[in-house]
Amino acid sequence: MARIVMKFGGTSMAGIERIRNVAARVKREVDAGNQVAVVVSAMAGETDRLVGFCREASSLYDAKEYDVVVSAGEQITSGLLAIALQAAGCKARSWLGWQLPINTSDAHGSARIGEIDTVALDASLADGVVAVIPGFQGVADGQRVTTLGRGGSDTSAVAMAAAMKADRCDIYTDVDGVYTTDPRIVPRARKLGKVTYEEMLELASVGAKVLQTRSVGLAMKENVRVRVLSSFEDGDTNDGHRGTLIVGEEEIDDMERQLITGIAHDKNEAKITLTQVSDRPGSVAAIFAPLADGGINVDMIVQNVAHSTGSTDVTFTVPAADLARSLDILDKAKDAIGYATIVHDTRVAKVSVVGVGMRSHAGVASTMFTTLGERGINIQAIATSEIKVSVLIEEDYTELAVRVLHTAYGLDAEDAA
Repeated sequence: MARIVMKFGGTSMAGIERIRNVAARVKREVDAGNQVAVVVSAMAGETDRLVGFCREASSLYDAKEYDVVVSAGEQITSGLLAIALQAAGCKARSWLGWQLPINTSDAHGSARIGEIDTVALDASLADGVVAVIPGFQGVADGQRVTTLGRGGSDTSAVAMAAAMKADRCDIYTDVDGVYTTDPRIVPRARKLGKVTYEEMLELASVGAKVLQTRSVGLAMKENVRVRVLSSFEDGDTNDGHRGTLIVGEEEIDDMERQLITGIAHDKNEAKITLTQVSDRPGSVAAIFAPLADGGINVDMIVQNVAHSTGSTDVTFTVPAADLARSLDILDKAKDAIGYATIVHDTRVAKVSVVGVGMRSHAGVASTMFTTLGERGINIQAIATSEIKVSVLIEEDYTELAVRVLHTAYGLDAEDAA
């Protein structure tokens, strides 16, 4: 007998017929003798609808009441799935965040999970009852409902798997696994059997939309084995060859290890350049300290060689959604920073190559730069980590860059999908 957490996203829960399909998948695991907890998202589009209501009611809404409203979508789908499971012949009940409880911080709208009390849940699972748990929500101080931020149901599922000491956490989405890149751009992209936590964390942070970044970080911290599957594929979920496993590096055999695991892209970037910044100690801190205080995440940073006039240009990127706020912060701090002008550009994209293999192999960055240069693609900024190289390029070249890099690193499948 295994203990499994199954998480289903909004598209999987979009309507009663799809909820019945989810119930059938859950029943197969129960019939196989497994203890099952299911974490569900709201129906596709429902959270956006509820957020819209809050904004319509007041532009300065109370964050606590916002959480009460937007958490309702998951409460509805958890109850409906419990009903569908009961109709299919399974013992099932729903558990709301405060009933377990899932204790979180009191940062409403972006709460972080502290601990989960599973005593009552463990007893229920031992009695053969399927637990249906709304994702995205918890409780602060034992009283107020909280939410974890958009995409938080993935984090809920991983946290539940860690608290329950589950054997595996299956994340059902509208894709059948993690690919070497977006198959809509590269039809010859390959589905990966296993990916390390570190690689998935990097891929998620640089544009891959398969898993929420927080959920991957939590899985790595708690050593939760995660599997990404399609909720629209038929077949026995116990087939170990389906989907992609997110695991520790020790679980991947050397024969399976590749130099580069995947290529991701992100068009939600904005580039900001401050010209003629004073070239003196503390000038860079004067730029990024107020941005940090404003909650702006800065990514790539390039400081040019100082001009003969004792000044330099500083270029960096921020999320496109934060551009207006960033420009406002920098304008207010102009005297403290000491720059001449601000230039910004949203017609840029970040393209990244990721792989643990680059730790022990030289030439990964060189291959990237040479390949892009041969296609006339100019690199505007560069950022690296131990297992990642990212470049900023003109947005119009994004798909070309992804395709040529996918080929350059030998990631193309032998037969087109």
